[in-house]
Amino acid sequence: MFAPFQIGNVAIDFPVVQAALSGYSDGAMRVIARRLGAPYTLCEVMLDRFVNEVTKGRKAQRFMHTSLEEHPVGGQLMGANPEDFGPAARRLVEAGFDVVDINFGCPVKKVLGKQRGGYLLGQVDTALEIVSRVRDATPEHVPVTVKMRRGLDDSDDSRERFFRIFDGAFERGGSPITVHGRTVQQRYIGPSRWEFLREVKAHAGSRIVLGSGDLFTPQACLEMIRQTGVDGVTAARGAIGNPWIFSQARALAAGQPLPDPPSVFEQREVIAEHYRLAEELYGPDRCGRQMRKFGIKYSQLHPHALEVRDAFVAVARPGEWRVVLDKWYAEDLPGRHPQPEGERVEDCHAVSAA
Repeated sequence: MFAPFQIGNVAIDFPVVQAALSGYSDGAMRVIARRLGAPYTLCEVMLDRFVNEVTKGRKAQRFMHTSLEEHPVGGQLMGANPEDFGPAARRLVEAGFDVVDINFGCPVKKVLGKQRGGYLLGQVDTALEIVSRVRDATPEHVPVTVKMRRGLDDSDDSRERFFRIFDGAFERGGSPITVHGRTVQQRYIGPSRWEFLREVKAHAGSRIVLGSGDLFTPQACLEMIRQTGVDGVTAARGAIGNPWIFSQARALAAGQPLPDPPSVFEQREVIAEHYRLAEELYGPDRCGRQMRKFGIKYSQLHPHALEVRDAFVAVARPGEWRVVLDKWYAEDLPGRHPQPEGERVEDCHAVSAA
């Protein structure tokens, strides 16, 4: 049931992968996820025009750099003008990304207002032209994949457009397709409709479909596969600050009990390494600000979660990060599994989203 699958010619050895997460799934997060069991990760979404215009320097390195140990890795594109997608896809390939993913799912109001992301689920011809342009511009050996939501809303027209784009994307060489079980109108409110994912997979047959939505635990990742029959799932918000979700899902899939949550010392080791990788990526001055939001998420696993969260929130200078680790991660206490998600995290504010 929890079988490997293929993204084109790219073999994925386990069906729980890390989704693209704007502001989070940078090179540092991706490397940590890979080390802890993620078989494949996606870079945070980038605007097509940003990819076309960015040259060199720290910002280019932040978004376009891939490291040897994180392959296979996908780069995700979002935009409004079909003609911009082909050149952007070529640049992602030149930068070393193994897969080019197209975002038709972002529900953020600012993105929709600029006719990007989920807006295109209402524009069948434009969406399919984008898929064609990316596929035509990308070398044959590089897979092109698509991320969708189940439609703009729950209307019959929206449903009809969804399936036209879904089938048309496959026909034009987009595969796999990831489907989130919420509509664009829902944003992140209300449950993800897994029954729709089951219907989509039944419709797709042997075509590869990945599911997304409400995957905050390793049990939920595997349960989505069981209930819907999708070929794999993309862990998004559930992987922020909990990269152990991938190794835990692997253990459960192998018939083992759920592993204990990482101890405080195990957490400290991973957090410190995450910080080191982020410092290489952003430099010492920007690293602390970037890592503060990760620290807040990592704090969910600490037995004194609220106090540790407050300590990370208060971090203002680089040296204060080490103070938090020295104070709160000095005793090897048992960790805890994260509590149910309460804080909204947008997963598709594109790089250079102006």
